[in-house]
Amino acid sequence: MSGTLYIVATPIGNLADLSGRALATLRAATLIACEDTRTSLNLLRHHGIERPLVAYHEHNEQQFAPVLAGRVAAGETIALICDAGTPTLSDPGFRVVRECRRRGLAVVPVPGANAVVAALSVSGLPTHAFRFAGFLAPRSAVRIRFLEGIRDATDTVALYESCHRVGKLAEEIHATLGPARVVCFARELTKLHETVLTGTIADVLPRLAGNNLRGEFVVLVAPAGFAL
Repeated sequence: MSGTLYIVATPIGNLADLSGRALATLRAATLIACEDTRTSLNLLRHHGIERPLVAYHEHNEQQFAPVLAGRVAAGETIALICDAGTPTLSDPGFRVVRECRRRGLAVVPVPGANAVVAALSVSGLPTHAFRFAGFLAPRSAVRIRFLEGIRDATDTVALYESCHRVGKLAEEIHATLGPARVVCFARELTKLHETVLTGTIADVLPRLAGNNLRGEFVVLVAPAGFAL
């Protein structure tokens, strides 16, 4: 009989945010495929879990996905995790899930923390509908074209951005969408220095510049015409 590929969400900061079901799944797995073995070892050791690990990341995903799927087909129970949050969402995992689906193998979600959902829940922006765009391209011209495309958006748009470019992105939002556009910049969610800045981009931009810009950000852009 074939095995199962489990897609296991891990904490985005607070190590206590790992569900009982996720713990049981990781403890029972034949193999844990993870983005960075060093990061995952910290989590597993914290919870007293000792299982074989294998690195599965953006640089080897295409070649290694069939290997993992083959092990599932051979009857193994494999848990896929990423450094933080839910695998396959702007993280490695899509290819092995697709390969298992192609072969008719069982793929089971073990849900948990997700930075976008966490940010939306505390932002004060509309959540009846939202669009997730992941990381934008590093080139300013490409990012501005994207922002121009959401000028009249009727739903909240969610992005990821690194601390190295978030200030520039804020300036681009201000210049492209206007000073009255409502935004939320959230970083270090569930961690000691958790910061959530919600307001117009004209209000948030100087507050953002005064903060220690470390960690990855979730950036939410409210629909056109929305006011707090």
